[in-house]
Amino acid sequence: MPHRPQQRLVVVGGGPGGYEAALVAAQLGADVTVVDTDGLGGSAVLTDCVPSKTLIATSEVMTQVDGSAELGVRYASTQASGEHVGVDLQVVNNRVKQLAHAQSGDIRAALAAAGVRLVAGLGRLVPGGVEVTGGSGVRTLPADAVLLALGATPRRLETSMPDGERILDWRQLYDLRELPEHLVVVGSGVTGAEFASAYRALGSEVTLISSRDRVLPGEDADAARVLEDAFRRRGMKVMSRSRAENVRREGAGVVVTLSDGSTVAGSHCLMAVGSIPNTAGIGLEEAGVELSPSGHVVTDRVSRTSVPGIYAAGDCTGVLALASVAAMQGRIAMRHLLGDSVRPLSLKTVSSNIFTAPEIATVGWTQSQLDSGEAQGVGVMLPLATNPRAKMQGVTEGFVKLFARTGSGTVIGGVVVGPRASELIFPVTLAVEHRLTVDDVARSFTVYPSLSGSIAEAARQLHPAPLA
Repeated sequence: MPHRPQQRLVVVGGGPGGYEAALVAAQLGADVTVVDTDGLGGSAVLTDCVPSKTLIATSEVMTQVDGSAELGVRYASTQASGEHVGVDLQVVNNRVKQLAHAQSGDIRAALAAAGVRLVAGLGRLVPGGVEVTGGSGVRTLPADAVLLALGATPRRLETSMPDGERILDWRQLYDLRELPEHLVVVGSGVTGAEFASAYRALGSEVTLISSRDRVLPGEDADAARVLEDAFRRRGMKVMSRSRAENVRREGAGVVVTLSDGSTVAGSHCLMAVGSIPNTAGIGLEEAGVELSPSGHVVTDRVSRTSVPGIYAAGDCTGVLALASVAAMQGRIAMRHLLGDSVRPLSLKTVSSNIFTAPEIATVGWTQSQLDSGEAQGVGVMLPLATNPRAKMQGVTEGFVKLFARTGSGTVIGGVVVGPRASELIFPVTLAVEHRLTVDDVARSFTVYPSLSGSIAEAARQLHPAPLA
């Protein structure tokens, strides 16, 4: 049998799409080099998912403490002094950075153990490989195939440029030493909602400015309604249908001017107005790689670009800005490239979570798709307030929503709103992934009492006749 030469793979970018692809490719026998300029783990580990969820973990504790009086918890020492529970933001942010760098170190160790070479520098596509510009000069890495895991950066508006002190993007929040007295958040998508929720729980006054009718305009309407009600109940000011025109420094704070001429003053402003892919200036157009009008790399369901031998994964593709999706895209790309068994990416089996208080988790087909007729199905929604475990925990907001295919009863989607929704969505995800029916779910035992009991109850209610 003729010897098959080892495939030389260069991965440009060390985020989830890049490092997961590198690990799979090394496992399958490829010669792998990762070119990275920002730090292994990318924004997911260093400035986005890991840091933000670490910060949110502290805010969750604050939320639990705030609601513990109903459970009979008393704080005698603080009652005597008239003080309330607070946070030391510098300690919180130091912990955030330590955990992020520790996770990045773990990734570096895993890649080294797998035999993956690491090259620090900025990668650029050139004929036959990748040109790397770094501290040691310019060098070209020959490649039989390239994976682009370029990531994305916060979108910036010329009228509201972050300065790292009072006007901030989400990467700069972790340099704050003191809790903002009044944080104005511009943008009510996932990032804006998560940070608004976290900083309100930490003790900041928060104003959330949304240009749309409601927060989280792209999410389940019932879930967004519950969250917005929770925001207002906890003292957050939510300004809907309000577009920010510009943000400026004024004295020791900031002033946000809205399109109607009114202003909102605060101590700090977080600009959470989306992100842009890091695809400019690295030779993609010259190589013939097709880009969308938004600048994202166009890929198919196995992560191929328009150029043979060039794959792409993660936020630079604009498929779905989730670390889990980026990692799966990278794994799929390498299995396809190296001839391993592969299943194309299916977004209908992707579960996602918004780490607000309460959390919002979703998977599969949505309520709006059922309502429009795009998907044929029925749904049921059960409030968590009727769940016995929720009552014990003092949970009064949130719900479980389950969708099933008309006729077959196959579970096609679901929404969970409540504490730890990110964990509760998993059984629904399993049902969607493996095409279980509502009967399959309903006949499975759940612990009593448990929040997951509401998922089984929703499945039971979707059965048209009594179960045997």
